[in-house]
Amino acid sequence: MTPPAPGQKLLLSRHARETWGDRILASATAGSLSFITAEEAGIGEHPCDANIAFMTREVTGASRKGNPSAELRNFFACVRRAPKLEWLQIHPAGAELPIYKELRERGVKVTTASGATAVTVAHSALGGLIAINRRFPLLADAQRRHAWEPRLGPLSPRDFRGQTAVIIGLGPIGRTLAALLKMVGLRVIGVRRTDAPVEPCDRTIAYASLHQVLPEADVLILACPSSPLTRGIANAGMFAAMPAGGLLVNVSRGEVAIEADVIAALQSGQLAGAFLDVFEREPLDPASPLWDLPNVLVTPHTASHSQGQNEAILEIFLDNLARWREGRALRNDVDLLE
Repeated sequence: MTPPAPGQKLLLSRHARETWGDRILASATAGSLSFITAEEAGIGEHPCDANIAFMTREVTGASRKGNPSAELRNFFACVRRAPKLEWLQIHPAGAELPIYKELRERGVKVTTASGATAVTVAHSALGGLIAINRRFPLLADAQRRHAWEPRLGPLSPRDFRGQTAVIIGLGPIGRTLAALLKMVGLRVIGVRRTDAPVEPCDRTIAYASLHQVLPEADVLILACPSSPLTRGIANAGMFAAMPAGGLLVNVSRGEVAIEADVIAALQSGQLAGAFLDVFEREPLDPASPLWDLPNVLVTPHTASHSQGQNEAILEIFLDNLARWREGRALRNDVDLLE
């Protein structure tokens, strides 16, 4: 990359400027960077003269799938009216929204915060898996009813040792989770675009070979981005190919799993339990059977949330800002990830 010209202008939210402005300026050469807030740039229809944009967590704020918040709509309007924009850093790990492709086609670099919350999401996935394997939702229901109902005999949870987990997606989340699953005794098969070995998986296969390992999948974990390759990949055919009584964990994107097929597999017992953090439509419809199925743990798309989330995202942006200034390749460049 060619180093940027001096006097760059960074678009960010007012909150981000007030919270991290001093740290961002301290990381840049004196006088080389100035700010424009989305709140300021959003006034009127005049062009925004930002060269760089940093979309932080609070910008998406109250947005729901298919229903962006006013703050997010304003931020997107600003970057669309920024003819000099060269680079956009976003806080999500994935860049599936159409606007990111639109910007890239304009020549704008788009980078994600992939890896910032990998440990947190992996911990959530492991916690959810342990909870459904150990029948915690059923025990919690018994507690609410003041019922003493030990899970004995055939109702006892299965030991992890001897089971196989298939992880679809071996980005930072999938790799971190693979290491954790190995520690608790599971054999791990990882699924990615190629079959090149990935530590610490016992075996790595390409998507094209996924059907071959499904009969071994006691646990199926979705940790992949949403793409034409993965949308709807977890469906009735996949669940039928798994051993009866398998477990499902979805910490990827809701559209990766066909929700009606998940519900049917859970109701029939083909799946013995599921930890679901993401859904086809969010928030999850109050009428969805998933809320009341006794073998399901539902969380409201919060697997990545932690008190250190924003700090981890900021560190990625500051690292990329240094790379940008020096003309080096950026971390998590979407063009290089596809």
